[in-house]
Amino acid sequence: MVRFLPAFLACLTFTFPAVASAASLHHIESMLPAGSQLALSVQQARDGKNLAAVDDDILLPPASTQKVVTALAASLFLPEDFTFDTLVQQSGKDIVFSFSGDPTLSRKDLRLLVSALKAKGINTIRGDIWLDGTTFTGYEQAVGWPWDILGVCYSAPSSAIALERNCVQGSIYSEKGAKNTRTFIPGHQPVTVATDALAVTQEEQQAMLCDLELHYDNQNNYKLSGCLPHRTSPLPLKFAIQNPQKYVQDVLLDELKKSAIRFKGNVRIGSPEGNKTFVARHRSVPRNELLNIMLKRSDNMIADNLLKTIGQRYYNQPGSFANGAAAIKAIIKEKTSIDLNHAVIVDGSGLSRNNRMTASQLMDVIRYVYSHPDLGIMAMLPISGVDGTLKYRSSVRYAPLKQRLAAKTGSLYGSYNLAGVLKNDNGDDILVVQLVTNYHIPESDDRPANQASPITQFERELYQALLTSSLTP
Repeated sequence: MVRFLPAFLACLTFTFPAVASAASLHHIESMLPAGSQLALSVQQARDGKNLAAVDDDILLPPASTQKVVTALAASLFLPEDFTFDTLVQQSGKDIVFSFSGDPTLSRKDLRLLVSALKAKGINTIRGDIWLDGTTFTGYEQAVGWPWDILGVCYSAPSSAIALERNCVQGSIYSEKGAKNTRTFIPGHQPVTVATDALAVTQEEQQAMLCDLELHYDNQNNYKLSGCLPHRTSPLPLKFAIQNPQKYVQDVLLDELKKSAIRFKGNVRIGSPEGNKTFVARHRSVPRNELLNIMLKRSDNMIADNLLKTIGQRYYNQPGSFANGAAAIKAIIKEKTSIDLNHAVIVDGSGLSRNNRMTASQLMDVIRYVYSHPDLGIMAMLPISGVDGTLKYRSSVRYAPLKQRLAAKTGSLYGSYNLAGVLKNDNGDDILVVQLVTNYHIPESDDRPANQASPITQFERELYQALLTSSLTP
């Protein structure tokens, strides 16, 4: 079951207190709600001088700031021309589709591979079709991924056999005057989505304590229940494919039919024995383009499939979350002398609630990335008010912070993190790692509608103080 909470964008002008000539870090930290925990590391980029440190040796959930660690290991280990390759091969009467975990493989790409069969004169497949995903092994969802978000696309399975980011989009309607909701899924998608969720008023939802819930099975069948307040427009939905192998099989059979290629055998998972002859290949974009997408958009599937690929290549065995995490620690230690042995790395994306890193460890990684611009990672980080996950972050999207911060964001329930570099008013680069966890606003919170949230006020005050070099203990 997954709970969907509709998000509404309100046109509000938030107010922020003016930053004083000297801003106390203690005062800024006090803006966070009671019970919150802050770990902070701030350093001058040119000489490593510590400008601020708060509990920077405490292990906390890094969330998606962990993707900088994944990006560093990938840049140090995978060749610049690395691509995820999807192959079509022939083995006797059988046809083999070999997948490498390409998180960007699209249905159009698969269609072109099917067209290549046709171009080779293969109008009938008399044997079996094999879907080979043996490059990966083990779990497709990492330990510590919460069960209640496995049905939504940012938790899509990390699988070798993957298509369309293992994600299907649809929508649900809850029109005024209707008692029941209805759903829409594009007809070409081989999934089923049903709903018995009620269409209700806001008052009815509050009285019933009712949310929209998602249930699913391993055959890519989904059901929505609970209730959804009336909406003037449909609520977009993004379902994570629960069985990527079945999804790819269903799409592939449909594409074969459209290409008038007859198929006499069965679809099998694995790799046949014997020699194979090359038919066609699809390559993803190369390493740095993948990393740019991963960091700008905070793409979990790219991060996790890169981690598994690193594990597969480093240990010369099928990639998994376990060997990928071990490989990342080993590569970074060998190449940079940064010791992450004490960190808890479970996946490449930071989605697992089991991940733990210190602000000091993340600062070591940020400092290495900053001091090695040839890696290109710093140029891939989102820029405040401009792009990626910092484009709309309320605390830094407006002047004077707009365009002054390049950082990877990280968000989980109760966690609001940033790791990157700020250009201050003196033209100096300031390296910052911020880990805020156990953040919770009481339900009784009675802030005025135009007053920003505590985390937004905290971040805006902190980064403006760093901007003007006015931060004091």
